[in-house]
Amino acid sequence: MKVAGKVIVVTGAGNGMGRAISLNLLGKGAKVIGLDINMEGLKQTQELAGANAQNMQVMQLDITNREAVEQTAAEAVKLFGAVDGIINNAGIIQDFVPVSKMEYRTIERVMNINFYGTLYMVKSFLPHLVSRPQAHIVNVSSMGAFAPVPGQTFYGASKAAVRALTEGLMTELMDTHVEVSEVFPGPVATNIQKNSGLKGAVDVSGYSEEDFKKNGVTTPSMAAEIIVSGMEAGKWKIIIGKDCKQMDLLTRIAPRYAMKKLADAIKKLHNM
Repeated sequence: MKVAGKVIVVTGAGNGMGRAISLNLLGKGAKVIGLDINMEGLKQTQELAGANAQNMQVMQLDITNREAVEQTAAEAVKLFGAVDGIINNAGIIQDFVPVSKMEYRTIERVMNINFYGTLYMVKSFLPHLVSRPQAHIVNVSSMGAFAPVPGQTFYGASKAAVRALTEGLMTELMDTHVEVSEVFPGPVATNIQKNSGLKGAVDVSGYSEEDFKKNGVTTPSMAAEIIVSGMEAGKWKIIIGKDCKQMDLLTRIAPRYAMKKLADAIKKLHNM
């Protein structure tokens, strides 16, 4: 689905990859409804849109609140008269803590935002999307969905659930006008650690995109271009980053070896 002239809803639009996706869409002629729990961040995204800000509406939303998501979906349709696509980008990660030491409240928070937030968005917008002549659902999963990371088990589980939900949707919607894509990003230079409330999180705000590019790190704008281009090309699986592509292949060819290699690297890095 070409995004020019379409209305796309983006969650997590107040920072990081969600902000970059919103700006990319606006630059390609789409109208964007940005959702985020952080209203200040949403306003900053609008400011960064410059002249394209007239094509962006923002709404504060806690995606873990099902009733609020349902209400927001109804209100979003009224803003531009229709919604043609949703990009479920909002998500958090967890501290590097093993299963035995993770508190249930943290587990529930990770699952509520990453999985249930995505589910609520899909369920709330789907009745409208199937009525459109063309529509698209994009769900952001993670490399952790197919490559388990020690200390990130519940994050991986939440993103694996997003993957299963997305692939189930693909089969259910094959005979409709609604396309579905799943996104698997490797590491992207965002403030997801800080926004997730992780201990000792590094603030990347002081670094420029050029700084990251010089070191071969995927930037939010690079990730956004891959996602939006993949969406327009009708790709069902969108992989971001060389490391993610390599791990995707390795986990299918030699899954046990891949798990051991990744586990050793992570345990060494985090002294686990």
